[in-house]
Amino acid sequence: MKKVKADPKGVLTGSHYLDGDYALAEGALAAGCRFFAGYPITPSTETAERFAERIPSVGGVFIQMEDELASIAALIGAAWGGKKSMTVTSGPGFSLMMENIGLACMLETPLVIANVQRGGPSTGLPTLTGQQDMMQVKWGSHGDYKIIALSPDSPQECFDLTIEAFNLSEIYRVPTFVMTDECVGHMHEKVVIPPAEEIELVERKWYTGPKNEYLPFKPDKDMVPFMVKVGDGYRFHVTGLTHDERGYPVINAECQDVCVRHLNDKITNNADKIIRIDEDQIDTAEIIVISYGITSRVTTRAVRKAREAGIKVGTIRLITVWPFPEKRIKELAKKVKAFVVPEINYGQVVQEVERSAAGEAPAILVPHCGGWVHDPDDILQAIKEAAR
Repeated sequence: MKKVKADPKGVLTGSHYLDGDYALAEGALAAGCRFFAGYPITPSTETAERFAERIPSVGGVFIQMEDELASIAALIGAAWGGKKSMTVTSGPGFSLMMENIGLACMLETPLVIANVQRGGPSTGLPTLTGQQDMMQVKWGSHGDYKIIALSPDSPQECFDLTIEAFNLSEIYRVPTFVMTDECVGHMHEKVVIPPAEEIELVERKWYTGPKNEYLPFKPDKDMVPFMVKVGDGYRFHVTGLTHDERGYPVINAECQDVCVRHLNDKITNNADKIIRIDEDQIDTAEIIVISYGITSRVTTRAVRKAREAGIKVGTIRLITVWPFPEKRIKELAKKVKAFVVPEINYGQVVQEVERSAAGEAPAILVPHCGGWVHDPDDILQAIKEAAR
């Protein structure tokens, strides 16, 4: 993939006091996003507002659509028109997007969706936090496919990981998600935005060969097909149906196997390149706390108190949630007594920890239904019980 520097017009260089929602917008602009379609929904609306305010200065397009269904459809069209595109939403809007997220996966469309999670189900808790969409982002649309999902725990990471999400979406030609939450979205902290020349971006993998030979779904040696811009004179077909390398529908089991296997393999086979985790004091740990998003901030206090009590505790913060770091968890499960997994839900990512540990060490959930963050003492108590 060709690497390029960020467009200075989209980079608000310097130190800023921003909330996470604004930082998402600034990260998108720095990453070269020039098309945003969305519908206001708490607690993500500030991202759309910031983007709408800033987009005229970089010559991009902001459209407030009639709903989330139309928003994601517009993103797919913009991406095939050659633009880096993004939307932002929260739980109910995320549910509405699922059908076209499946289409984006089938069409191998690079785009970015940020989900500022709130409590559910249904309308749930519009203004209060949650982490209840973590399995939905992986499995929400029907069929078999793989996505990439990142989880920031600060406004700085909202900026940084949005840029990374765009790069990953271009590298692997896949919808990529920034799974933040209300607390991180509305948290105000210092965000340092580097000069444009220090921001490295990935250019889309453009096809430049003969126009009559272009195949939109023919994998290259890196398993990722080339793209072209609609309207540039290339004749090709895209469809949500099972298709061959030309994009033409082929309705049989053989083509289904090739088509869907590819959607999965291009992520699974590159998982080691994609996955990012943050480890602390793992080598001597008997208990490992696994967390992500705002919960990783709350976990810090519980872990500190546990260490003061003489418990050997290590931590893993999931920066990449999907693909999941199952190989690392499996390796550590042979060395520790237990994993403690606090989540603002009734148990989602903990199931992946349990599966990856494969019976070598238990995964202990510290559930919290939403609305607010954990009491650190609840996490501390789980650590103490696991250490006995």
